[in-house]
Amino acid sequence: MITIYHNPRCGKSREGLQLVEASGQDFEIVKYLNDVPTENELKGILKKLGMQPMELIRTKEAIWKENFKGKEFTDDELVTIMVENPKLIERPIVINGNKAVVGRPPENIKDIL
Repeated sequence: MITIYHNPRCGKSREGLQLVEASGQDFEIVKYLNDVPTENELKGILKKLGMQPMELIRTKEAIWKENFKGKEFTDDELVTIMVENPKLIERPIVINGNKAVVGRPPENIKDIL
């Protein structure tokens, strides 16, 4: 089963969802701003992505600039920051089995479908 962590207000996320839908495979949508992943879930997602927490943070968001920019954080602290501020999580994230990609650009999603 494919899972897409989706923000309907984001154009890239909507494009990613269209690619998943077009694949014809079963999938589930997680609207992560409402259904926020737990710290353990987010750590699992990061492991599947092969990314460090800082790589998944949207550093251009006002929340980041106003509250966190220029400060040092451990990986665990960064995961906590993303769970407490899910708007900072890069999107969309598509998971298929043990593989995951960030759909920026959306064509990345084709690699795991």
